Amino acid sequence: MTNLKTLHFYATPEHDCSYLKDRQAKTLFVDPHAIITKDTYSQLSDLGFRRSGGHIYRPHCKDCQACISVRIPTSVFEPSKSQKRVMSKNRDLSCRAVTPQFTQEYYDLYARYITLRHKDGDMYPPSVDQFTSFLVDGAQETVFFEFRDAEGALMAVAVSDALDQGISPIYTFYNPDEEKRSLGTYCILWQIAEAKRRHLEYVYLGYWVRECRKMNYKIMFRPIELLLDGNWISIT
Repeated sequence: MTNLKTLHFYATPEHDCSYLKDRQAKTLFVDPHAIITKDTYSQLSDLGFRRSGGHIYRPHCKDCQACISVRIPTSVFEPSKSQKRVMSKNRDLSCRAVTPQFTQEYYDLYARYITLRHKDGDMYPPSVDQFTSFLVDGAQETVFFEFRDAEGALMAVAVSDALDQGISPIYTFYNPDEEKRSLGTYCILWQIAEAKRRHLEYVYLGYWVRECRKMNYKIMFRPIELLLDGNWISIT
């Protein structure tokens, strides 16, 4: 087993930034061969690390601090009027927590979501190998929260890790035809409520980049905490 004192980290060479055009980025990875316990992973999350498949990482850019880790303090979070409307629109949905797995139903929804919503991103085109390595593999305490309507149709899947102090949503994919439901927002709101039910302090939303339009939704959850210069700062 490893802990923060014994972990090894590896920095990548510079590569194209995933969030900002014409920028170069570096990434710091936790040793992929290390056995990461839930306790260590929870501590890494508080230091701004995220998980993608079997890799735990955080930005490590020398001259850029645009990627800011954000988390929602569940005990003081209050949904806005528009977020309350989103919750109301989805009252018909039920949620079930399942073990991460590949099924054709999950993959079909994932592939449609990537193709229709993220055709300009580096996850297009989708593939079975991509789905499995990104969302099923990882060896953490991960769960698929699946959301279905009253007829049993799969509407969304939120892939999340359990931490000692919270929930860390890794990725959410949903029915791209159901725009009026605002399913992405709803899945976050549901997980905030779930964290409260479990008496957990935070929901970790990964990185917010002010100049990246696709990340604007994260800052709409208030209060929210930003990791700035090693300290979590609350923004109301």
